[in-house]
Amino acid sequence: MSSSPPSVADKRATFRQLHQSGCFLLPNPWDLGSARYLQSLGFKALATTSSGFAWSIARADGAPSRDAVLAHLRDLSTASEVPVNADFQGGFAHEPDRIAQSVRLAVDTGIAGLSIEDSTGDAAQPLYDLDSAVARLRAARRAIDQTGMDVLLVGRAECFLVGRPDIEETMTRLQAYASAGADCLYAPGISSREHIAAVVAAVAPKPVNLLVSRAGALTVAQIAELGVRRISVGGALARVAWGAFMRAAQLMLEQGRFDGLADAASGQALDALFA
Repeated sequence: MSSSPPSVADKRATFRQLHQSGCFLLPNPWDLGSARYLQSLGFKALATTSSGFAWSIARADGAPSRDAVLAHLRDLSTASEVPVNADFQGGFAHEPDRIAQSVRLAVDTGIAGLSIEDSTGDAAQPLYDLDSAVARLRAARRAIDQTGMDVLLVGRAECFLVGRPDIEETMTRLQAYASAGADCLYAPGISSREHIAAVVAAVAPKPVNLLVSRAGALTVAQIAELGVRRISVGGALARVAWGAFMRAAQLMLEQGRFDGLADAASGQALDALFA
C-alpha cells in the first residue's frame, strides 16, 4: 500500500528542519511540469521564481498580478510533495498593513516559506529606507504568526541587484531583517567568497540563502564550506530552457536546420514521468 502524501504541516516542518544544519539545494521550477521533474530527481525542497513564472505566461518579471502569483503558488504547493518556498517579491504592496494582507493570502496557498524584498521598483530610489523596510518585514512576521502556521520568512537585501553593491549596507540591512523576525537571510547578487562569508558571519546563527545564477560559479561543496545553508538558482533553469528553445527555433527559421532538436528530451520519458 502506498503511503499518503505529506500534509501541508508535514512539508512546513520538513522545510524548517532543512534549515537547521548542512546545505541544501533549492532549485526553482516555473510550472507544474518542471516542479514535478525536479521533485522526481530527489530535491528536498523547491522555490518559485517570479521571472520564470512571468515568462511562462508571456509577461515580464514583476508584471503578473498578485492573484496570478497566488494561484501559481497554490498550484505548485498542491502538486508538490516537497516544501515550496515562494518568491513573493515585495509582497505586492508598499504599506506594512497591505503587506500583511498579502502574506496571509500567501500562507493560505500551502507554501512552506516566503521572501519579502526591500526593492521599490523605483529607479530613482531603488531601495526602501531601512526603517520602512524593517516595518514591512515586521508586518510580514506578525501576519505569519497570527495565522498560527509554521511558514518560514526570508528577508532579502536587494542592494547588489539594484546598483548599490555595498556589502556593508547589505549586512546592515540583513541584520536588521533578522532582528525584525526573518528566519533566513538572502542577498541576491553577492558571489565572491569574501562577501558570502561576511554575510554568513553577520547574521549567524540564522541561515543564509545564496543565489547562483551563472555557470562557472562556486560548487555546492565550496559554498557549503562558507557556511551557506541553502542555494537557489532563481530564473536560471527557466533561462536554460528558453535558451535551448530559442536557439532551436531561430535555427529552423534562419537556416532551415533542425540541429537544435538534437538534445530534446524523450517523449516517452516525459509521458512516463507525468503518467
